[in-house]
Amino acid sequence: MTVRVTTLDNGLRVVSDSMDTVETVSTGVWVDVGARHETPDVNGVSHLLEHMVFKGTRRRSAVAIAEEIEAVGGHLNAYTTRENTAYFAKVLKEDIALAVDVIADLVQNAVLDPEELTRERSVIIQEINQSHDTPDDIIFDHFQRTAFPDQGLGRPVLGSADLVRDMPRDAIVSYMKGHYSPPHMVLAAAGNLDHDRLVALAEGAFGAQTAGEPGNAEAASYAGGDYREARDIEQVHVILGLKGVAYRDDDFYPLSALSTLFGGGMSSRLFQEVREKRGLAYSIYSFLSCHMDTGLFGIYAGTGEDEVTELIPVVCAEIARLGDGVSDDEVARTRAQIKASVLMALESTSSRCEQLARQMIVFGRPIPTAETVGRIEAVDAGAIRRAAGRVLSGRPTLAALGQIKRLENFDQIAGRLA
Repeated sequence: MTVRVTTLDNGLRVVSDSMDTVETVSTGVWVDVGARHETPDVNGVSHLLEHMVFKGTRRRSAVAIAEEIEAVGGHLNAYTTRENTAYFAKVLKEDIALAVDVIADLVQNAVLDPEELTRERSVIIQEINQSHDTPDDIIFDHFQRTAFPDQGLGRPVLGSADLVRDMPRDAIVSYMKGHYSPPHMVLAAAGNLDHDRLVALAEGAFGAQTAGEPGNAEAASYAGGDYREARDIEQVHVILGLKGVAYRDDDFYPLSALSTLFGGGMSSRLFQEVREKRGLAYSIYSFLSCHMDTGLFGIYAGTGEDEVTELIPVVCAEIARLGDGVSDDEVARTRAQIKASVLMALESTSSRCEQLARQMIVFGRPIPTAETVGRIEAVDAGAIRRAAGRVLSGRPTLAALGQIKRLENFDQIAGRLA
């Protein structure tokens, strides 16, 4: 694999990873904008725009966008997060020019037809309603908003039904013009390709696009706190978390290791103690959610109304026990899990393409695999204990939904972690 980077005159970064042992190419544009860049009155505009670009451009109808990629057996998709919006395709190696052309058309020439906008608003409102009907999905929005209240990073990616319903077309047009700017976009590709040809395709497809001046995202301010919503459903869905770290933080890898050994698999402490030994939950795991300037470390569990009484004290006790340190066997097993995950992802053109784009946005450069592996292998018990002490020093965030009458109050839970 050979990674190369070229920056066009207008600021667009083109990064590729040549893999001559495969027959496909994954390519896409990652835009450095997401829900946290939105003002409260247009929350959801990033996601709405992501949908609307597929409804037609100045060169292609909605049907043509889908047909041209699928006619060559390719796949085209997109997603929006709190910090990025991505448009990507996977095609056979001989069809890379088509994929770049279609993606460039989407992010530069969307017509945002008013009639299509009306229909798509309805579709997204259904998506929002569906998320509210999916407790193990919407609980993460409640958790994020409680951790980062009244700020961009805490607002949901989908927005609200009322905001989407009333979103003016002019606001969407203005948002796209302001944020879809070459210096804030990365064209990434991985697979059987030639970098110089990719750059030539990028020049032809994006070279005339001028740089805009998008605003900066609002700085994050972690607060923590308590959110509870009673619902007449079978389970209690609960997330208990603490302030984590940003991608570029020195404790990123130690905290990743901590999360993995604590609740990242069947051999983890949480799975063994909560599910295997006590039978208190079917689903329980820990996670690390990182952003450009902050992050969250959390534990999700889906449990019963009766079991939640015992589960929370057990989870809190396990969190507190992290401060006592970890064994050498746990560290070795965790390093192996993380390293395997990183290396296995390199076998997928789609995963490698996305990884390159994220590295360019976060670090401003591709990170060599050897460097990543070296940082993983450098994590030891002392680094994990340091990361644990840092996490445990903060105020917790709790989000719970379902049969919550037997759930301890927030002060009791916070006291268990003090």
